[in-house]
Amino acid sequence: MQETRHIMTLGDASDISFVPDSSVACVVTSPPYPMIEMWDDLFCARDPRIKVALDSGDGLLAFSIMHEELDRAWREVHRVLIEGGWACINIGDATRTIDARFRLYANHARVLSACAALGFDILPAVLWRKQTNAPNKFMGSGMLPAGAYVTLEHEHILLMRKGAKREFSRPEERKVRRQSAYFWEERNRWFSDIWDFKGTRQDISRKSVRSQQQPLLFGTGQTAERSRNRSAAFPFELPYRLINMYSVRGDTVLDPFVGTGRTVLAAMASGRHSIGVDIDGGILREAVSEASGAAPFLNEFLEGRASDHAKFAEGHPTGELCHVNKPHGFPVMTEQEEDLRLEFIDQVQTCTDGSIRVSYR
Repeated sequence: MQETRHIMTLGDASDISFVPDSSVACVVTSPPYPMIEMWDDLFCARDPRIKVALDSGDGLLAFSIMHEELDRAWREVHRVLIEGGWACINIGDATRTIDARFRLYANHARVLSACAALGFDILPAVLWRKQTNAPNKFMGSGMLPAGAYVTLEHEHILLMRKGAKREFSRPEERKVRRQSAYFWEERNRWFSDIWDFKGTRQDISRKSVRSQQQPLLFGTGQTAERSRNRSAAFPFELPYRLINMYSVRGDTVLDPFVGTGRTVLAAMASGRHSIGVDIDGGILREAVSEASGAAPFLNEFLEGRASDHAKFAEGHPTGELCHVNKPHGFPVMTEQEEDLRLEFIDQVQTCTDGSIRVSYR
């Protein structure tokens, strides 16, 4: 029976030296967003020059220094990834008025520039359309040209690879890769460059998973409740898709800004090992607690995936899905789906060292 191990540990994303070089297949993360006011204090605590720049009205300088802090984390991400490993970074741009001038601070472009300088191959990205604003909201001068501004309703999911395309040369590697396949219809949705789904808060008392992921907070002493009240949505499906798109079963996934642990939960559901790092001990304790009771929700999610495929198959004429999946016996569109395995969580155990072990059925 397959088992995976999951570690959520206190630490700083800029120094994860306990993670060996070239040991992680996929990084899925969302950092704090520079130039979003609610994170000013946290960035300023890292580098006092940021407060000086903001107080003097030099937004571009503050923006630059904030990203210097994030650059340290991206260097660590590049170090720990295997050759052919993927970094998937969810980040939003910021709009802000400083010194009476309203402007965009393009966080996604700055992160891409830093990661390209590290040697990452930058690949086509996803726009996540969050639809956080009502249709009648606007910014600027209302109905009068030419002072209104477009509302910012999307975030970026940046996709980049370290080095050449990953090879699966040994028979066992090819077997695991085939077992890790996704459905044809999932491929068509997941590999679109626009994702349009929303997260909703779910009641953890029902052993379901809140679909709000909070980025790592650079500050100290933050409570989990205060962290949750921050507005950076990160639905469970987002890391689940990315992990299944860019890794295979048995790989290790890292989130250096793990927050409430959605990436770890998605790795659990996907049969991958995971490491989550956060500087906030309070939110980490809650994340570990939630993960220990998450099996019912995760299995429900996997059952939904199977149910969605069954509905897809029912909607196609007999013979159009001309292949049969061997582990489960349902019809599939392509030969590559014949070995796809859906493994449900059998047991989640919290070990004495604080790690979480998951067994599957």
